[in-house]
Amino acid sequence: MNNSVETKLVINNYLGELIDENPFLFTLLRQESKNEFSVMYANQAAASFFTNTCQSPQQFFSQEVWYQLHSLIMGLKEEKQKVYHNILLTFPKKSFTADVSIVSLHTGPNIVYGITINNKTEAAKEKQSLIEIKEKYISLLDHNTDSVFLVDEKGIIHYANTVALKVLGYELEKLIQQPIEQFIEDKSLGNFQLMMKQTLSGYPVEMQNCLFRHANGHYLHIYLKAIPVNTQDNVKEFHLVIRDMTTYAEEKEQIYYLAYHDHLTGLWNRRALKEHLRDILVAANNASSEIAIMRIDLDRFKLINESLGYNYGDELLKKIADRLSLFINKSCNLYRQSGDEFVFILKSKTREETSLFAESMLSELSKPIYLDHQEYFVTASIGISMYPFDGKNLDELLIKADQALYVAKDRGRAHYRYFQEEMNLSFPNEALMESHLRRAIEKEELSIHYQPQVNLITGEINSFEALLRWNNRKFGYVSPMQFIPLAEESGMIMRIGDWVLEEVCKQLAYWQKKGYRPVRIAVNISPKQFKQENFAVNIREKINKYGISPCSLEVEITESAMTDMQDTLTMLKELKDIGVVISIDDFGTGYSSLSYLKKYPIDIIKIDQSFIKDMELDEKNAAIATTIIQLAHSLGMEVIAEGVEKDQQVEMLKSANCQKAQGYYFSRPVPIDDINQSYMDNIQP
Repeated sequence: MNNSVETKLVINNYLGELIDENPFLFTLLRQESKNEFSVMYANQAAASFFTNTCQSPQQFFSQEVWYQLHSLIMGLKEEKQKVYHNILLTFPKKSFTADVSIVSLHTGPNIVYGITINNKTEAAKEKQSLIEIKEKYISLLDHNTDSVFLVDEKGIIHYANTVALKVLGYELEKLIQQPIEQFIEDKSLGNFQLMMKQTLSGYPVEMQNCLFRHANGHYLHIYLKAIPVNTQDNVKEFHLVIRDMTTYAEEKEQIYYLAYHDHLTGLWNRRALKEHLRDILVAANNASSEIAIMRIDLDRFKLINESLGYNYGDELLKKIADRLSLFINKSCNLYRQSGDEFVFILKSKTREETSLFAESMLSELSKPIYLDHQEYFVTASIGISMYPFDGKNLDELLIKADQALYVAKDRGRAHYRYFQEEMNLSFPNEALMESHLRRAIEKEELSIHYQPQVNLITGEINSFEALLRWNNRKFGYVSPMQFIPLAEESGMIMRIGDWVLEEVCKQLAYWQKKGYRPVRIAVNISPKQFKQENFAVNIREKINKYGISPCSLEVEITESAMTDMQDTLTMLKELKDIGVVISIDDFGTGYSSLSYLKKYPIDIIKIDQSFIKDMELDEKNAAIATTIIQLAHSLGMEVIAEGVEKDQQVEMLKSANCQKAQGYYFSRPVPIDDINQSYMDNIQP
């Protein structure tokens, strides 16, 4: 056998096996005469389907099927090939839908036809099922009693049901392919955009009292519910259900909204945070992905609240929330944890990506905020914990983010910190700390350090600031940044403040008895102390008790303590009648009005260290410090600059005729023994 013949046999055998195993029904028919045919070949699929392999085509196909196929063959006429789609093949008990292809393979007296039948019954059923599902879906939307839109991730409308057209008054072409935001009133737009971001992150969100523009131009008060459309765990569009609140006012839905949203900012609240974070942790565990929990706390916000009032504080919080909302996307969401504390949850973010996120957010927050045309600056501190490295449950991760936040605030504020294990050693339980603080005086754990105030002209030191320190037997050294706010919140500041005054008066009496040249000590007074009715009486009693000169005691009051002008004026006059020196601490950071400078009997203004810091590099800080000095001098007041750390700052303050300065450039706050040894011996008369 030659090679060409052998090759053809191999190919024929291969093609024969291929045809025989093909799932399509394949049959060869030979036309014996005009109306007589015989089956030459049927593959396995055809033989199995038709069950009878007799050579008579009528018996092989069954009478009903043969009549249909015979009709199709006769319709071939001049054509050599023809395909018939969706032919119904009828059996005695069942029918099938199929595509039938007929090919004339051999011409002559005995024509051979190849018939291929593609059984499409199941595909047809599946298609019909999909059509029914689609019709049900469209029916659900079209016959919904609420207006329904389908909106994509860019805010473009792709569908509006008939109710929406009727209620809102628009023709369909006026809505489709239009941005949904163009129909939202400007005052509602910010919260609407926030709702969109939250929905695209994978959560259904509701919004109360949104204003939606009717086709006639007026606005409807509507309730919105945005429902994400999840496609393979990805949200690229959402349904927007609109309900006219003048017709529908369902109390249950309003309660749900209030339960999970912060009423001031519209952000998710603490309850939503815990529920969402619990679900996110489960998903992260299943996907073996990382999560960052980021706690954000505004720096010195309490001072703003006390200085400007709570209405301004609320407005400021809303503006801060708007800025933070700029960072919401599909992989992260924002929550308002408490007063001035927010929480971001970042899904599937590495440590490097989280750092970039935090830096961008701090940069955005550093920009000025305007309230009533007045410029304010608000910074924030951030603490971050990472799942699964820092913990695997909700409470542990939140606590560790809080520990990192505490360290960030204690180490200078306005930056971010990641949790580290050593933070556990320096971050005591707050309730336990309060318990220890209540017994700090009787256990002699409190002490006073003194920071010298240097005369910039002569270099002499004749005044100090008294600064409280706490060295606890359990926690060790505790930062004033931590225990002073705790003392104020718990009310212990009254007792502790009185102890400080007692110790300072006792020290002044000791120096006076030793015959040292007169010096003055400044004592920080908390707003709660200052607002006590008997505060001036208490000062007088201590001065008389220790027999000290009234002018040797300086009372430092923050601007936040002077919110009530009449009460403040009365208290300051009483103190001046006693003869003590009055200074204003942290000047320029709080109360915005300058009118009190000419009304109140103030002796000294202390420039806040935020204006001294980098004044040699920052022209604005230098200008503010210089202006404060000139203003104070024109009103006959002395000026002390706080937080001086560089020689360039000293020279600039001298040039501006600032009388005194204090800071690490001269000396840190030091214990009384160091003061007695290093300073008091040098200022004896």
